[in-house]
Amino acid sequence: MTLDVAPRPSAGAPAPGAAGTPDRSDARTLRVASVPSGHVYVRHLDREDGLDAVERLPDPHPDDPSRVAEERWWPPVMLDPEWVERAAPDAFDVYHLQFGFDAREPAELERLVAALRRRRTPLVYTAHDLRNPHHLDRAAHDAQLDVLVPAADAVVTLTPGAAAEIRARWGVEAVVVPHPHVVDTDTMGVAQDCRARRRTGAFRIGLHLKSLRASMDPMAVLPTLVETVAALPDAVLQVNAHHDVMDPGFVRHDAALAAYVQDAARAGLVDLEVHDYLPDDALWRHLGSLDASVLPYRFGTHSGWLEACRDLGTTVLAPTCGYFAEQGPVLSYAADEHGVDADSLAAAVRRAHDERPRFGATIEERRRQRDAGAATHLELYRSLVAAARGVS
Repeated sequence: MTLDVAPRPSAGAPAPGAAGTPDRSDARTLRVASVPSGHVYVRHLDREDGLDAVERLPDPHPDDPSRVAEERWWPPVMLDPEWVERAAPDAFDVYHLQFGFDAREPAELERLVAALRRRRTPLVYTAHDLRNPHHLDRAAHDAQLDVLVPAADAVVTLTPGAAAEIRARWGVEAVVVPHPHVVDTDTMGVAQDCRARRRTGAFRIGLHLKSLRASMDPMAVLPTLVETVAALPDAVLQVNAHHDVMDPGFVRHDAALAAYVQDAARAGLVDLEVHDYLPDDALWRHLGSLDASVLPYRFGTHSGWLEACRDLGTTVLAPTCGYFAEQGPVLSYAADEHGVDADSLAAAVRRAHDERPRFGATIEERRRQRDAGAATHLELYRSLVAAARGVS
């Protein structure tokens, strides 16, 4: 599960072995090597008020692991078995892997697991993606999961459906912790206030092509969206795409797709916006301006984009593949690797237009959810550390 959200600088302690290591006198505080720690999902595993008993190591800089990463956490230094081996014995109590292992061979992950075993450090793995959205062929990711899931001392995932798949594939019982909010609560408040004050009856539905990851099949949904939205009163279909999809000369350029949306834009059927990667604030403004957002996925597991839409009060039209509908209320349409049911997609668009459902999460709901998730993770970490130390 990935999202077009730039990582922020990591807060907290220096990398293990760096100068200025914090005082460890409070035995109740657990130090967790989160891989990565700068991703928005990981930041929101901790309490919003900051009163946590968990201290997450900052991401080491990929070019100089002795420094804290300020902008870029990929490739994650903490995935290197050598980093684990060099870290001081008390540098971290738990190792929690989330993202960033896409380019790692299974043998490299096996060496990482072995290094953690030698330290007697518990490994937690959060299974965001049971099918990698960037890979057309699932074999490589399956091989990685075949190492990580059985080896982990605890597996976390986001939905009951994903937990059931993990149980069926590996015989492992995963802890289900719902995805926390993606958008910060201050921005959520502004967006919800703006939506409440909106006085126009116009309906705007968005399709964002981003950089055309492997899991996306926009041409399977675009003709239906264009035809359906054109027949609705006061409705606009907005298509956004990155330059690397629309402009010739880029590796991800899709000439047929670019020609289709450009022709539709010239015909007044599509409001087309082409731009580079959007920073957080611009992305939130974009999503907040929509009444509905379509996920054009043919495979996948979970979606951070969906969670951001929930934060901003934007209805999501999600395919039936994956476990998107278990993350929160959505309008579903039938779609998978075999194709899209155009009738179900058109019906979802018409329902979104006619009913204007309110599927967003409130700020208080998100705060309660975040605190509950933080408590669950803390309890899990403490139980694993106690077991590793032989404490009953």
